Amino acid sequence: MRTKALKAVAMLIALLITIIILGGCGAKAPGQDTAAQQKTVVTDLAGRQVEVPVPVKKVVAIGPGALRLVCYVNGADKVVGVENLEKQQPTGRPYILAHPELKNLPTIGQGGPDSTPDAEKLVNVNPDVIFVAYLVDRSRADELQAKTNIPVVVLSYGRLATFDEDVYKSLELIGKITGSEERARELVDFLQKCQQDLHDRTKDIPEDKKPKVYVGALGMKGVHGIESTQAKYPPFVAVNARNVVDETGKTGSVMIDKEKLLSWDPDIIFIDEGGLSLVREDYKKNPQFYLSLKAVKTGRVYGQIPYNYYTTNIGTAIADAYYAGKVIYPEQFKDIDPAQKADEIYQFLLGKPLYEQMAKDYGGFKKLDLANP
Repeated sequence: MRTKALKAVAMLIALLITIIILGGCGAKAPGQDTAAQQKTVVTDLAGRQVEVPVPVKKVVAIGPGALRLVCYVNGADKVVGVENLEKQQPTGRPYILAHPELKNLPTIGQGGPDSTPDAEKLVNVNPDVIFVAYLVDRSRADELQAKTNIPVVVLSYGRLATFDEDVYKSLELIGKITGSEERARELVDFLQKCQQDLHDRTKDIPEDKKPKVYVGALGMKGVHGIESTQAKYPPFVAVNARNVVDETGKTGSVMIDKEKLLSWDPDIIFIDEGGLSLVREDYKKNPQFYLSLKAVKTGRVYGQIPYNYYTTNIGTAIADAYYAGKVIYPEQFKDIDPAQKADEIYQFLLGKPLYEQMAKDYGGFKKLDLANP
């Protein structure tokens, strides 16, 4: 009897040991659950040290241009909510044309350059990280992070907004956090090669051999007529063009007097097609002004696709630069078909050829007759 009891106790002990061992084998040690639960510290574009899970599974991107950069890094499938602004008319924003499904996601705030992040709506979609551009400085980013208890990572387009180191750093940062570092490196390499190609084609042209150029009707917190222009206009800078507005010594958006345009009398005028309707209306009211311009008299007025919508649509800006190069320096760009080049750029950045849709919405790359639509 005693022997049987001892055997029973021994069997029970063995069973308990087996259960403990098996249970231990099935347990997950801290930090070994999934790759998403690993943490790393990154430095964002505001210089903040932010601890984030990598690679993230769910993201949101708020503020001008943040969602665009996430889409460039092939992160659209990780987005769990978008600003209301992104759900409005997608015209002019290729990243929404390429990813219309984003408009069906929950709303995480109104959006817009002067908006305030909606902490409650951001928390409701429970992202692993909040990417933000322009809306917050260092202290406000810290405040938003404290309110939501979600890592906030600040991005930037920098001063140039096209070929800019801050753009490259932002892409690389998104790539690191989303697990798409190789894609981010490919993007930076592509953008740098475009910049180099545009520069190399035009760097040796003497200044006195360059035609004088002007761009008008540029969007600037709204639609404007021919007086709205820009010094150091990025597509012109990219091809080393002789922009008459650079003579002002200013940088960025400029509203000029029409008399100044008459005195400059550029050889070539580009019109941002976002404001083309206003230019045509003005032409009807004052045709003599326009007919006094050399570019109008000689038929050298051309349309460009607007690229400044919720900050710079980088792909469109580069496509505009190639078209400007084709018009200003036909010999140096004789191998370039602007429409095909635009599609090549859109295809690489967003996975779809979008020039046809952009041209349908705005007019596309073509010579303009201001008197006749």
